[in-house]
Amino acid sequence: MTHPIADARYVSFTTFRRNGTPVATPVWIAPLGDGRLGFMTNDNVGKTKRLAHTRRIELRECDIRGRVAEGAPVVHGRAVVVREEAGQAEIRRAVERKYGLLARGFSVVQTVTRALPFLPQPAPRAAIVITLDD
Repeated sequence: MTHPIADARYVSFTTFRRNGTPVATPVWIAPLGDGRLGFMTNDNVGKTKRLAHTRRIELRECDIRGRVAEGAPVVHGRAVVVREEAGQAEIRRAVERKYGLLARGFSVVQTVTRALPFLPQPAPRAAIVITLDD
């Protein structure tokens, strides 16, 4: 069964610094079909670094700018970073299914940019896989 947060267009993904301070980032999130959720991000950014020391996360529905409506329910879970390209394929496909042409467009631009070595190369990609707490 898919959690209702999987249907949200934008989700505030909150990770935690070593001192416990929450840091929220709006993301596109997609159901993976087995109760897990996932999204794509650049590697070596704050959220992937924070997940290296704690897998604890919180999710809330938000708008495109990350603004959470007052009283929005908090969904707790655990997340892991997937850095291997083969492991990212399922998450990329799920995001492209949910977000359509816009997500596919981002994927195409990344692929073309990586194929042209004279262009500035984008940051390495990573996938985040989320398992919700019961």
